[in-house]
Amino acid sequence: MTDEKPPSDWTVLSSMPIAVMTVVAVVDVAAGPGVGFLPLVSLGPAFSGLVGGWRRTAVIGLVALVLCVSLGLYDGLFEERRGYTAMASVAGVTGVGIAAAVMRSRREGELASVRSIAEVAQQVLLRPVPLTAGPLQAAVSYTSAVAEARIGGDLYEVVASPHGVRVIVGDVQGKGLAAVETAAVVLGAFREAAHDEPDLVGLGERLERSVARELEGEKFVTAILAEIGAGHEAVFLNYGHPAPMVVHRGGTVHFPKPPAYALPLGLGAHGSDGPKPYQVDFGPGEQLLLYTDGVTEARDEDGRFYPLGERAHLLKDPDARRALEALRADLAQHAGGPPHDDAAMLLLRYHGHGNGKSVPIT
Repeated sequence: MTDEKPPSDWTVLSSMPIAVMTVVAVVDVAAGPGVGFLPLVSLGPAFSGLVGGWRRTAVIGLVALVLCVSLGLYDGLFEERRGYTAMASVAGVTGVGIAAAVMRSRREGELASVRSIAEVAQQVLLRPVPLTAGPLQAAVSYTSAVAEARIGGDLYEVVASPHGVRVIVGDVQGKGLAAVETAAVVLGAFREAAHDEPDLVGLGERLERSVARELEGEKFVTAILAEIGAGHEAVFLNYGHPAPMVVHRGGTVHFPKPPAYALPLGLGAHGSDGPKPYQVDFGPGEQLLLYTDGVTEARDEDGRFYPLGERAHLLKDPDARRALEALRADLAQHAGGPPHDDAAMLLLRYHGHGNGKSVPIT
């Protein structure tokens, strides 16, 4: 096995103008003037205009013109109109190629500016989670399905409030800018209410009211809220979201499900009861993974879903960020390509008893 890498698509496209002109020149010399290959020299600047800048296109056009004149003289085509027609063809295509390259360069600049603005907006919306919050260590991973725009509809936040560490992970219906706008509404309401509301149910009701005011039609947000207080337990509210994964000391895995399923945020006006809070044990040395369905619904080439529970052993790294990165890399390998849905993961580790002592992950 060699270490050589195959050439990229861009390298192949960049070398195509010279390759095309070389082939045309060889074939023209071999076939003679009677076949009429000479005008095909204009393919060089034509391809260059598609992939290169205007300066490179102009240089390729000049080379093509020199080649056209040389072959025309060799074939004796300037004794008739065919040689001048070929030159006019090369010059015309070169001009069009330069214009196309200039327009493409401007569009690429505008697109890069839009992407930069979108990325900054996403970073402002999804701020980095604190590395520690109370007795917890936190790490986050986010992969957008709209990779080119680096923008998506999954959301997460960790807030150290007077009532405990409060967490949200959610998934907005849809993608793109509309989903980001909805995510901003949810996160804004959560960040404010997390400090004010004394219990998790009140926090959830406040989120429901905020989302119901802003969303129109059948739009909704699946979400799970968690609260980790002084006791060794976590309290959850589940709004139609995938169950969290608790990794206990020793490596056993538990997916605690709600006593009854509730509608996502934004659909509370349909008259159903809100979610009921439920508790699970969560103490020193244990891990809690909150995620969106882009993780568990990722399929491999045989159509099999990602077996998250079977991959819990990947979270053994002492560094939470490296552990989550290992899980993310395994998810990407399972999917074997770009994600079809946004995928967010938030890992929380209960690392101490509140006395500053760290408990290792086993």
